Amino acid sequence: MTSGCTHLGEARILQTSIDYCEDCVKLGQPWVHLRLCLSCGHVGCCDSSPNRHASRHFHATGHPLVRSIEPGETWIWCYRDEIVAGELEP
Repeated sequence: MTSGCTHLGEARILQTSIDYCEDCVKLGQPWVHLRLCLSCGHVGCCDSSPNRHASRHFHATGHPLVRSIEPGETWIWCYRDEIVAGELEP
């Protein structure tokens, strides 16, 4: 994983069995796509979703990295650097 992101070393959690947005479930709201926080394992919805819980989680915690947990997607996004930080090995 080579990129301009300096936060990849902070990734701690790379997988999850959760397949829903934890915050949307609490609110009874729909979501579009899911993102996994690589710092703490929080699963939130993407910015195309009405509540943007993954971004809200970043702003509340400062945890910089998320990955898509959509089938077939392996990219990692860095909120601090605002770039695709890398991809997970298949």
